[in-house]
Amino acid sequence: MSQNSEHKWVYLFEDGDGQQRALLGGKGAGLADMTRAGLPVPPGFIVTTEACNAYYANGKNFPEGMWEQVIEGLRAVEQKTGKRFGDPENPLLVSVRSGAPFSMPGMMDTVLNLGLNEQTVQGLATQTGDLRFSLDAYRRFATLFGEIVMGVAHEKFERVMERYKAQTEGGRDTDLSPEQLRDIIAAQKQIIFSDQSGLAIPEDPYEQLRVAIAAVFNSWMGRRACDYRRVNRIPDDLGTAVNVQAMVFGNMGAESGTGVAFTRNPSTGEKKLYGEYLLNAQGEDVVAGIRTPQPISQLQEELPAVYEQFRNIVELLERHYHDMQDVEFTIERGRLFMLQTRTGKRTGAASVQVAVDMVHEGLIDKATAVCRVTPEQLDQLLHPTVDPDTDAKVVAKGLPASPGAAQGKVVFDPDEAEEMAREGEKVVLVRQETSPDDFHGMVAAQAIVTARGGMTSHAAVVARGMGKSCVCGASVLNIDYSQQQFNVNGIVVPKGEWITVDGSTGRVFLGRVPTIQPTLGDDFRELMTWADEFRRLRVRANADTPRDAQVARDFGAEGVGLCRTEHMFFGDERLAAMREMILADGVGAREKALERLLPLQRRDFVGIFKAMEGLPVTIRLLDPPLHEFLPNMEELLGELSELKLSLQRAASIRDMDRTLDEIDGKRKLLHQVERLHEANPMLGHRGCRLGLIYPEVTRMQVRAIFEAACEVQGEGVEVKPEIMVPLVSTAEELRNQAELIHEVARQV
Repeated sequence: MSQNSEHKWVYLFEDGDGQQRALLGGKGAGLADMTRAGLPVPPGFIVTTEACNAYYANGKNFPEGMWEQVIEGLRAVEQKTGKRFGDPENPLLVSVRSGAPFSMPGMMDTVLNLGLNEQTVQGLATQTGDLRFSLDAYRRFATLFGEIVMGVAHEKFERVMERYKAQTEGGRDTDLSPEQLRDIIAAQKQIIFSDQSGLAIPEDPYEQLRVAIAAVFNSWMGRRACDYRRVNRIPDDLGTAVNVQAMVFGNMGAESGTGVAFTRNPSTGEKKLYGEYLLNAQGEDVVAGIRTPQPISQLQEELPAVYEQFRNIVELLERHYHDMQDVEFTIERGRLFMLQTRTGKRTGAASVQVAVDMVHEGLIDKATAVCRVTPEQLDQLLHPTVDPDTDAKVVAKGLPASPGAAQGKVVFDPDEAEEMAREGEKVVLVRQETSPDDFHGMVAAQAIVTARGGMTSHAAVVARGMGKSCVCGASVLNIDYSQQQFNVNGIVVPKGEWITVDGSTGRVFLGRVPTIQPTLGDDFRELMTWADEFRRLRVRANADTPRDAQVARDFGAEGVGLCRTEHMFFGDERLAAMREMILADGVGAREKALERLLPLQRRDFVGIFKAMEGLPVTIRLLDPPLHEFLPNMEELLGELSELKLSLQRAASIRDMDRTLDEIDGKRKLLHQVERLHEANPMLGHRGCRLGLIYPEVTRMQVRAIFEAACEVQGEGVEVKPEIMVPLVSTAEELRNQAELIHEVARQV
């Protein structure tokens, strides 16, 4: 097409190229590819990402020549469709969609039926011979333009619709009469006028288009889009494209419809067409759940010719892109149109299966398969997940901040979460956002849900560190702390009601939804074998227990890189012996306490060595400062205060004596805690310095290692123990500990 300026800001679909993703955006590149391939795509054009960047550089004004090129694009679409934009008798209607180079939450949603006004709606009725259809299209346009472009809350429009639908026999939007639709449109316009301080939807279709394109550009720098880019390290200067496309209508009767489909199952990866559609509907009906859609397989029975054409097209698209595709389509009076194709998002399990299957099908090579499965997707496989076959109601969706699935009763207060958990209840902590003050409640909770915050928020970071499921940024949650409830689109969830959190997908379900434990099948093992062919690093795991070691080996670890022996002391029996050793007066008393720990450590090492047969196991000697094994100083002071109050209430001399003994014990313990307390424990009396001051600790641990190794080796199991001396600062420290280790080795 010709240009009104030196720079090309607008591309017709047929002028674009699928390789120009950075310029045309993901959606535009896909539409260009499908158009050039001769697939049935409604005509349209793309305003480039460069135009978006120029818009911001020009003080939020369109760059010179851009609007003129948009008008030329409209003329080209008019020529292809035989309709005219803004013509009262034969109007061209268009959709306006954002299209960043990457799929980005937070960008502006689609506006449909743009170009309608009080005159063109009559022309559409004449054009189609269906007044009700044209009024319904106008009603949809008013809702979408008011909500998406002008920022009016969706609920305000929805309340009007619900009021009028309640007056019909069927209670559905398809049951509304032309007269009711006229009333709804008038009510919508009044809502916009009141909400926007006297502003209204422009009657001029060209002004509608100008405002909509500007709204797409503005959404690029919206808060959610900026947050998403920052978290995912996407540059701000990429910009978004705008796709303007001739409307085709899925709501023109029983042989019209709309749907969304994946070329494979995005939950499991199964090679089977997966998706949903609705007859006599427009695109947002499927997404919004206004009516219950049908599975895509049902289309084969209702419109078999359309289904066969659709199946052939999506197979062609998958072969072209060498990846699973997510497609949108519309059927207008029995004629199929493709509206979008893009790489389909999928679960970790699906990602592995699709990658492996496509190698076997000859679509991709092994290296591509390995690179296509992300570390985050593999991480999903290690956590329980919601059963993909569940039909439970999704009450909210946010960011998948920490993977895994968990269930519990809704709690809004961290103190209450801690108290209920102490009583054996499973709870989910729901907060606007979390802070360090909420940490105790987060520890007690099975999962965390926040209305605000992103992938690097406090809730997300802490939850991942604890391995707890977490969903952040679920902005649809309207949390009312005073009423102890949250509300989502009219659904009220009070404190104490069960919900299920799927941190792998960002979904929150009502009720207790079945979860499944991760299973690593043949596809996973095959993918890991391919990864071994390309990798240059060898990977060992952290493992502090025999179970950890076995899981690590199952996942392909080639040994244990760090076994933290201090973690073996955190059991009731072991912790008591450890505290006895710390509080002991003299070497003899310490050695007596250590004798109780020796067989326990030896048993752990035996299990780890067996799990890691033939592989190296690096065992770190005791590292943390001793005060970490003792009670918290503040807790002890609180307990002492309680005991003193109990002493005043003692009912007998015997009670007083028992309480005094407890007070004496607590004071001794507090004295030791105070003695061992350090201003900077990370650099103080810890690591190899513990072994220097208390050599009997090093001797016990080393003896447990060597005795376990000898026991396992005697059973014919090859062992490769390695001993790490922690936090060595000088050669003399290492020499001292090495001599101790060799001495015990000779004895064993």
